[in-house]
Amino acid sequence: MLDVSIIVGVAVVYVLSLVGYHWLASTPGPLPKPDVGTTEDTVVLVRFEQLHTVANRLDVKVLVMPDDSMIDKRLDVLTTDTSVRLYPTNDLGDLQYPVGKSPAQVATTIEAHGDPGNWPFDTYTTDTIQADVLVGAGDTRQYKPARVEVTGSLEGWDISAQRVGDASQTSDRPDNVIITLKRAKGPLVFDLGICLVLVTLPTLALFVAIQMVTGRRKFLPPFSTWYAAMLFAVVPLRNILPGSPPAGRGSTKPW
Repeated sequence: MLDVSIIVGVAVVYVLSLVGYHWLASTPGPLPKPDVGTTEDTVVLVRFEQLHTVANRLDVKVLVMPDDSMIDKRLDVLTTDTSVRLYPTNDLGDLQYPVGKSPAQVATTIEAHGDPGNWPFDTYTTDTIQADVLVGAGDTRQYKPARVEVTGSLEGWDISAQRVGDASQTSDRPDNVIITLKRAKGPLVFDLGICLVLVTLPTLALFVAIQMVTGRRKFLPPFSTWYAAMLFAVVPLRNILPGSPPAGRGSTKPW
């Protein structure tokens, strides 16, 4: 009966852990579909590519979607030199979209403020992202207001967008946006599970060592191999943590 109870207990714990993981790992869902407005709207579409937590940088691709007055409908190309100026400034400065070509995505990087030392509970937030479109060349260039839209996803992160500011296009939708990135619950639960293993391994090793030092357990040569396995298991476990913590992070220093 004892063996059956143990098997049933393990099965119940396993099922409950699966249910708990599914519940904890639920996400708020993807970002809403970007609103490109009407043919009279000028929209700057920002697509997320990758977050560099230690550097506080967010890789994005930027595409300008100008209104009809700036597009040759027959060839689907720009009728004038166009550039996008993002605020706050990005690594490339003004993003260029030359006349006579169809607008293409331009890769750049923006700041995302956060503290990687808070891993795995770190959160990153951008400044208010705004965009102006500069139309024309030389001294004839003119500013044209644009609405910023965001899209895309990052594996292991939940992304939320808060719209702020005034509306310059045909809808009442605010032009500007603030992006917040938080670690998704699924990888976070996995992180905490691995951290629990990292705590358990040295605890077991210390317990066995105390048993041998106090004479309660006799030393056997295989214990040396067991200790070596404990030691070399820690580094690979740390390295598989999603969004590996920065070197020297408090949660991994003892290991």
